[in-house]
Amino acid sequence: MIGVIIGARKVGINPDNVATPIAASLGDLITLSLLAGISNFFFLPDMKYLSPLICAVFIVMIPLWVAIAKQSPSLAEVLKSGWQPVIVAMSISSIGGLILDKTVTDPNFEGMAVFTPVINGVGGNLVAIQASRISTFLHFWSMPGVLPYKMSQLHPSQCSSIPKRNSGSLGKMLTLGDPWRLRVTFLLPHSRACLASPQVGILLYVADLIVRLMWRKALDPDNFSIPYLTALGDLLGTGFLAVCFRLVWLVHGADMNLGN
Repeated sequence: MIGVIIGARKVGINPDNVATPIAASLGDLITLSLLAGISNFFFLPDMKYLSPLICAVFIVMIPLWVAIAKQSPSLAEVLKSGWQPVIVAMSISSIGGLILDKTVTDPNFEGMAVFTPVINGVGGNLVAIQASRISTFLHFWSMPGVLPYKMSQLHPSQCSSIPKRNSGSLGKMLTLGDPWRLRVTFLLPHSRACLASPQVGILLYVADLIVRLMWRKALDPDNFSIPYLTALGDLLGTGFLAVCFRLVWLVHGADMNLGN
């Protein structure tokens, strides 16, 4: 990620537009790859001891990692205050997982599992970019705990309260994800009305709200807001997708195959 940021600066690209989505995508890709490659060993008949052994090793090594992290002041601060957004984000994402699990167990809606990563990933990446851009603006023009004059309100109720640079990108974000949703829209007619625009619109509004709130409390929005927003993107994306599948099923019934 350090290389991506340095490379983006050298070619004149805003790192907020590049590093944030790449970090989110690589995190999912690496996690799923490791899970797919390693999980098979845990279920082998002669490897029943492997899972408890690995858990024990990780627990024993916690003091070592804590001692190493405390050597850096910035990492030491994360050890104290960085757990809350991660735990809350995991809880929010788990609710979306429950919705997905309950929906795909119905044979008529098994195909929803194919579209969920696209909807959730695009929405989460877009809102992470917007939150990072607003955070960079605040770091450049203000001090933690003090909002700029035009952003002094804690809620983005007026367009004038949003900086022109960020408000200009706001409209682009609303339509940027549409090309990635063409496949969903083609298979599910009128899905854009009940799926794409509401999800991204809500996420962008909440992003502005959360970033203001975190900055007002002297918290770094990059560390605290993005986990909440990506988790909310998973929840809203899964929820709207489930509603869309249900509506299409009610309108078309068995005439439209929504399974595999």
